Amino acid sequence: MLNKILGTINKYNLIQKGDKIVVGVSGGPDSMCLLDSLYCLKDKLNIEIIVAHINHKIRKEADEETEYVKDYCKNKNIKCYVKKAEVEKLAKEQKLGTEEMGRKIRYDFFKEVAKKENANKIATAHNLNDNVETVMLNLLRGTGISGLKGIEIKRTEDNLEYIRPIRECERKDIEKYCEEQNLNPRIDKTNFENIYNRNKVRNELIPFLKKEFNPNILEGINRLSDLAREEEEYFEEIISKKYEELKIGENLNEIVLELHKFNELNKVIKSKIIIYTINKANGNVQGIGKIHIEDIIKLCENNIGNKYLTPNKNVKVFVKKGKIFFMGKMNLP
Repeated sequence: MLNKILGTINKYNLIQKGDKIVVGVSGGPDSMCLLDSLYCLKDKLNIEIIVAHINHKIRKEADEETEYVKDYCKNKNIKCYVKKAEVEKLAKEQKLGTEEMGRKIRYDFFKEVAKKENANKIATAHNLNDNVETVMLNLLRGTGISGLKGIEIKRTEDNLEYIRPIRECERKDIEKYCEEQNLNPRIDKTNFENIYNRNKVRNELIPFLKKEFNPNILEGINRLSDLAREEEEYFEEIISKKYEELKIGENLNEIVLELHKFNELNKVIKSKIIIYTINKANGNVQGIGKIHIEDIIKLCENNIGNKYLTPNKNVKVFVKKGKIFFMGKMNLP
């Protein structure tokens, strides 16, 4: 297992000597496998690891899980940061789903710890099964090629690199590793309850497809994910060059593109330019779907100068005097 994880690290250049890595740890099999494997490899890789653990205060086992993570870290002499957060209460206050709120709190905490420790990377424990589930959920929502990429094995945001060293490991192999290493990870019983769409895909849809259609469905969908990722990487090169041709101005959170040249482009390229530009202006395309992209394309094609579009709460798009303006949150009135 360590060789497989090390192979993934080397294949995707996830870790370099001297890296200081914040490891997100819940106490479950995935995160304990990630933490233990990085601990075992830390001298070989010449890295430092710090643990960040969130107690979501949702389940009665949460406090016991926190103590378990703290004990592991104490025994291994690993610095451990713990935060308690009433996720359900915060979700209601901010009118977000529990899952979405939990994710926001986790990643905000990871970034907070990274800043405090001057770490340059954050490692999370997404595995091959998680990737397949994400692809299938995106497919069921009617995704494009980008959604078929699934979970990126690494990405950069806010000068931090997020890495997933066990993303090519199957859940069954992770559980076997935990057993062999006597880790005794904590099991979140809600994973077996079909209360979320992801759980339904994991517990019902994938087993059904595996039994009735393809026993190797995990490998097949993961291969699809890899192919989609390769296509997107190719497109990103094209889009980056095209963006530079269209760009008239680029300031902090505000980008201006040339309208006439944009309107001459193929619709697929237009869509990707819009996503690329919003990402640059705002760093966030969350909540932006096909309908929002089409509205922006229509706005540009019809050269409507007295209308503003807000595809999400962090960005505003409008057309004026032959130019397309993308304004990020910092510049919104």
